[in-house]
Amino acid sequence: MKNISSISEFHNLLGLPKPLHPLISLIDVTAMQISDDAIWKKFTVDFYSISLKRDVKAKIKYGLQYYDFDKGTMNFLAPKQIQSLVVEEANAITKNCGFGYMLMIHPDFLYKHPLAMAIKNYGFFSYSLNEALHLSEREERNIMEIFQKIALEYQYIDRHTQDIILSQIDLLLQYSNRFYERQFFTRKAVNSDLLAKMESILNTYFEQKLTLENGLPTVEYIASKLRVTPHYLSDMLRSLTGQSAQTHIHEKTLEKAKEYLLATELSVAEIAYLLGFEYPQSFHKLFKRKTQMSPLAFRSNFNS
Repeated sequence: MKNISSISEFHNLLGLPKPLHPLISLIDVTAMQISDDAIWKKFTVDFYSISLKRDVKAKIKYGLQYYDFDKGTMNFLAPKQIQSLVVEEANAITKNCGFGYMLMIHPDFLYKHPLAMAIKNYGFFSYSLNEALHLSEREERNIMEIFQKIALEYQYIDRHTQDIILSQIDLLLQYSNRFYERQFFTRKAVNSDLLAKMESILNTYFEQKLTLENGLPTVEYIASKLRVTPHYLSDMLRSLTGQSAQTHIHEKTLEKAKEYLLATELSVAEIAYLLGFEYPQSFHKLFKRKTQMSPLAFRSNFNS
C-alpha cells in the first residue's frame, strides 16, 4: 500500500505543478491527470482532504464501497484513511476529471491554531464516501465562494496568508456542519428507517443473549450491521432524536435491565452478567445515573 506523505508528492502523482505552499494546496479538479497506475489501487495520505466535485470520470473506493462522483458532492477525509482510485478506462490518462476543487491541508498547517483541535471534532471526516454531503444549488454556491477565496489568497503568500486561509477553512467546516444537519433532516424518512433497524438489531442482540459472548453491544457493532460508519450513525441519531448512538444503546440496556428486575428473581450481579457488564459495579453506576435510583431500590419500589 502506497502512503503519500506530502502534498508535493501528491501533486507530482497527479501531473500538477509543485504547490505554492508545502502544507496546503487547492487543486482545480480540471487540471488533474489521473493515470491508471498501481499506486492508486490502495493508498493513504498524511493530510486532510476536502473536496467538492461534479462529473468526475473516476471512482474512489473507501472501505467496501465505491463512490462515483457523478453529482455535486462534498467529501472529507482525515489523514491515514485507506482509499482506492479506479479510472474508468484502463491504461488511459483521464484528461477531463470533472469540475470542482480539492483542498489539501497538512496537520502542521494548523499548528497552534484552534482548528488543530477543532477539526478533530467534525465527525464527517470519519464518514464513508457513500455518506457524502449532497448540496443544494444555493449551498454549492456558498461553498464554491469559499474555495474561490482560498484560491485567490493562495496566489499571494505573505505573513497574513495562513490566518486568512484558516479563517476560510473554519467557515467552510461550519457551513458543512450546517448542511449535514440539513441533510439529516431532509432525509428523515430514510433515517427513521435506520433507527427502526437499529432497534431491531438491539432487540435481537439481547434476545439471543449475545451479551454472554460479546459483552454489551457497541456503536461499532451496530454501525457495521447498518453498513454506516459509527460517526455517521451517532450524528444522524443526534439530529433525529437528540441522543447519540451510545445513549440509545444505554437506553435499550436499561429497558432490558428493568425487565429482568421486575419479571425475574435474578440478583443484580446475575442481571449485570446477562446484560454483558464485566463488573456489577458498572451496571449499578449506569442504572443509578440514568434512573436516579439503584437497581435494588427500583425493584423494591415497584414490588412494594
